[in-house]
Amino acid sequence: MNPRRTALAWGLLVLPVPLLFLSLMLGRYGIGPERVWAALFGGDVPDVVRALILRVRLPRALAAAVVGANLSVAGAAFQGVFRNPLVESRILGVSSGAGLGAAVALLAGGGLILQPLAFAVGLSAAGLVALIGWAFGGGLLVLVVGGVLVDSFFSAILGLIKYVADPLGTLPAITYWLLGGLSTVRWADLLPLGVASAIGLAFLLSVRWRLNLLALGEGEATALGVRVGRFRLAVIAVGTLLTAAAVSVSGVVGWVGLIVPHAARALVGPDHMYLIPAAVGLGASVVLLLDTLARTALPTEIPLGVLTGLIGVPVFLVLFMRLLRRQGGWG
Repeated sequence: MNPRRTALAWGLLVLPVPLLFLSLMLGRYGIGPERVWAALFGGDVPDVVRALILRVRLPRALAAAVVGANLSVAGAAFQGVFRNPLVESRILGVSSGAGLGAAVALLAGGGLILQPLAFAVGLSAAGLVALIGWAFGGGLLVLVVGGVLVDSFFSAILGLIKYVADPLGTLPAITYWLLGGLSTVRWADLLPLGVASAIGLAFLLSVRWRLNLLALGEGEATALGVRVGRFRLAVIAVGTLLTAAAVSVSGVVGWVGLIVPHAARALVGPDHMYLIPAAVGLGASVVLLLDTLARTALPTEIPLGVLTGLIGVPVFLVLFMRLLRRQGGWG
């Protein structure tokens, strides 16, 4: 164990706590730290302040932290399983599946079925990819190609739904959901998100040392006692669960699962013993900060998915060019 990396990794894991407190203070209506503290712990504050913090800002901030942790950890796990630094949590078509589920729910009137249907169809997309992989040999390349095909197919169905949707009511609602955001999150949304996230994050934290063995290659990992096929399937299934749970609440929030694992890797190194907890804390912190920026930077709220794209694309370009430079160019 490296004491410095251990301290840094677990320090990043607790970083979201002060950032969450900061997010409760900031907004159209600024609130001082003493009032935030009093509202959280039963002190004497005006009812409007207590309601704003406990009913609006706190569930949104908690959802932002969990969504960021889910997407970044799933991305880090997928990059380890696929042994590809350019892989992210959307590779298996989960986001397009969740988007399709949400669109169907909104077409049917929305309400309480939106989040469950987005979650279910997101998982179904990954299940279809797994079925394709099983039917054609189960290799990593087959899974990637299957993910691309399923993503394209579900996106085409989503496009058809948008085409037939009411342009004055349903279509704007679908479009806004697909842009990503947490403005509608309430406490009821946190229970299913929290349960799925607790299961998934606990699993990946407990088996993170085995992810290092996959980097050695299938032969070496098998020789060291890892059932590679079964373990890879379990990691992919859990990563899919985390992604589907996040996207069903936040809409499509891109780039977090790609960029944050690289940032965590730059801070603590490629060892998954440190990388996974670092990705949890850093992902939660990044989405917390971006969500706070999204609701405070302009008079109208910026969709979270738009903001992550504006920041993520330039960062990805830099990462990709560095990767090409290390490999000596395209050849």
